[in-house]
Amino acid sequence: MGQKPSEARSNIMRAVKGRDTTPEMIVRRMVHAMGKRYRLHRDDLPGKPDLTFPRLRKIIFVHGCFWHGHDCKRGARQPKDNAEYWIQKISRNKERDARSQYALTSMGWDVLVIWECQLKDREALRDRLKAFFAS
Repeated sequence: MGQKPSEARSNIMRAVKGRDTTPEMIVRRMVHAMGKRYRLHRDDLPGKPDLTFPRLRKIIFVHGCFWHGHDCKRGARQPKDNAEYWIQKISRNKERDARSQYALTSMGWDVLVIWECQLKDREALRDRLKAFFAS
């Protein structure tokens, strides 16, 4: 016997990871190959940044387009099941992200957000990372 659609969807959503995601691992490998060393998910900083470079005072967040409400095709998808809940959840995520980034920049950190969709063009991403570290 199969599960009801809502049960199956709940199980899928429950399995989504918050750290060590595929996009995050791609960025981590790329940054490491550039010779940069970092700390992961510092819970003493607003938003628990994915990568922190304390000596450089730089932070990178790797955001999933759907979960953080990016304006790309993937981020603009509207869920059909429980739509009101997801609209509110993503809206809260966006507000939290904005607060965290504002707090971090106020504390003197330089913040870069990398979106999941930006991983498609690795060369452009590498150039963007180089520019971020050079600034």
